[in-house]
Amino acid sequence: MCHCSQQQARCVHEALLQPPVLHDRPKKARRGGGASAEVASIVRLAVPMVGAGLLMYARSLVSMIFLGRLGRLPLAGGSLALGFANITGYSVLSGLAAGMDPVCGQAFGAGRTSVLAAALRRTISLLLVASIPVSLLWVAMHRILVATGQDPDIAAAAYDFIMCSLPDLLVQSFLHPIRVYLRAQAITLPITYAAAAALLLHVPINCILLQGLRLGIRGVALGAVCTNLNFLLFLVTYVYFSGVTHGNGGSDGKDGACLSPMEEPALEWGRLVRLSVHSCMSICLEWWWYEIMVMLCGVLTDPKAAVAAMGILIQTTSLVYIFPHSLSCAVSTRVGHELGAGRPERARLAARVGLACGAALGLVACAFAASVRGVWARMFTADAAILRLTSVALPILGAAELGNCPQTAGCGVLRGSARLGKAARINASAFYGVGMPAALALAFWPARLDFRGMWAGMLTAQLVCAALMLRAVQRTDWEDQAVRARELTGAEAHGDVKSCHADADSVMAGNGLLVVTVLS
Repeated sequence: MCHCSQQQARCVHEALLQPPVLHDRPKKARRGGGASAEVASIVRLAVPMVGAGLLMYARSLVSMIFLGRLGRLPLAGGSLALGFANITGYSVLSGLAAGMDPVCGQAFGAGRTSVLAAALRRTISLLLVASIPVSLLWVAMHRILVATGQDPDIAAAAYDFIMCSLPDLLVQSFLHPIRVYLRAQAITLPITYAAAAALLLHVPINCILLQGLRLGIRGVALGAVCTNLNFLLFLVTYVYFSGVTHGNGGSDGKDGACLSPMEEPALEWGRLVRLSVHSCMSICLEWWWYEIMVMLCGVLTDPKAAVAAMGILIQTTSLVYIFPHSLSCAVSTRVGHELGAGRPERARLAARVGLACGAALGLVACAFAASVRGVWARMFTADAAILRLTSVALPILGAAELGNCPQTAGCGVLRGSARLGKAARINASAFYGVGMPAALALAFWPARLDFRGMWAGMLTAQLVCAALMLRAVQRTDWEDQAVRARELTGAEAHGDVKSCHADADSVMAGNGLLVVTVLS
């Protein structure tokens, strides 16, 4: 029989019910482990996110296959609608949701679980509000496309697709914040399971909508919405039954996640909105750069081949980007945890290890791009002109990854330390201050390198961005960042609550065996 007090028994019981959110690195690493333990921590966080990213990428490919089976017009209209939706909607919602990343990561490290809950609720509200003007813009999409000279038939097909995608804005307004909320607590494996379950349902849903109900291009759009909705429902089910949102406060009950909004003064609306806007700018500036490159290809020497080759290369970079993006999220989580817990030296170690992993990942991506230059495009087309352009650009794309991977990891460091404004300024300077002029000069005049020049401009932007990110991380005052983390999470006003996390971590040491067993 247990001879603990009733209060102790309740705390132990609640801790055992929690998922292994605090067990993000081996116990020996908490007692002074070095870089190898930090690598293990980052890898354990990043690998499930890579799995989830690949699964969602597969979902997009399945949707494109179904569009292609409908014919050339639905494929063109769906592609145009997806490009419009990415620029005006999905990039904005994804960027705004990333603003809660540093808040949740640092609050979790500080043991301020009420701040996590407040950030989740307020970010969802912010995204729902942002969805209103986005939806109005989507409603006006047909007139915008026709006014800009798009083919009326393609514009009409794109309009049908994007109108049926409107509910996805509502779904994404919940999906993005919940994923960040879980990731900030080092819960990444359930996200992969939820993505896998949603993908398994994606094909039958599309078959029912297209072959059973014969909805055509509308069916593909609704199928994507249904899959995202299933993804969201699986995550919400996990959150509810795992008890992630309740019972994880301090033992005194003062920091539980069930505080009312009036009792959450630590997280200011203005601060959260500012972080969200800065993260949105950082993500959108880089995202939009690729879309601008696609449009510029339309005025090159052979525009049809250039646009098609650029489409293949963009799909390639999207696939490769899953890996550095997952690494960036893991680094952001680790840096946020350590700063929130008041351990600036450990945050510095996490940042350095993350950058080293990013550099290694860049070498792998570069080798991959160079090795498949002769065969990659053949999976998409047999057109000789497209194959030639893709083969020429793939080595340049690989060289760009030498800068892209470490700069993405560096962006994770800045995000974890709540310096999203600096990340946005770096992206603006690198991509639009240096990369865009370089691409124009190399592709058109005076160099006239055409398609190669466009990608050489991309290489320039990525290398400059990497240099600026590395400089920003190198010059970080980690002691000052730890102080800022206490201010951001309200730990300064509420006292030191990290001991609560330490106790819970010791109770859940056995849960780590379950994680290792599942992963193996």
